[in-house]
Amino acid sequence: MKTRKQIPDAHMAVESQLTTGSHAKSIIQEYNNLYASQKKRRQQLLQKLFGRFGLNSAIDQPFQCEYGYNIYIGKNFYANTGCLFDDYARIVIGDNVMLGPNVGIYTSAHPFSVKEGVINLIAPIVIGNDVWIGGNVIIMPGVIIGNNSMIGAGSVVLNNIPPDVIAVGNPAKPIKKMIDL
Repeated sequence: MKTRKQIPDAHMAVESQLTTGSHAKSIIQEYNNLYASQKKRRQQLLQKLFGRFGLNSAIDQPFQCEYGYNIYIGKNFYANTGCLFDDYARIVIGDNVMLGPNVGIYTSAHPFSVKEGVINLIAPIVIGNDVWIGGNVIIMPGVIIGNNSMIGAGSVVLNNIPPDVIAVGNPAKPIKKMIDL
């Protein structure tokens, strides 16, 4: 069973983090206002924004993230329109990964009880190679999605997904091995 690291609320970050977040917002605003035909400038901005942005990768607009530098994307990645990467912790995405529209990847979540105070649950997310994620999927903090897996549209991924499976539902659960197809 995975554990979720608790650290002070990322929204109460130190001044340098706030400045970095503002810098990311400026890059994202410019990116989202570019025409689809401005591919070279789009690539330049994503290379500048992310910790790594692999070859032959693309993200359709609009796109949102918090900092950008916590996002590491492999080659041949594609994200459809409306995706949100809540990157208070690291997000690592492998090669040959495709995201449907409106996918949310959240490395932070609010506490389950008011008694816990202003501490967010923050944990990195890892998505393996050769993964397809359907539209409107939500991926929560601390999740690892194994290589060669598919997540069905509208699923909420709360727990790790093993390699070579199709997972669907809320919460997402494996329903079939890829080998069975």
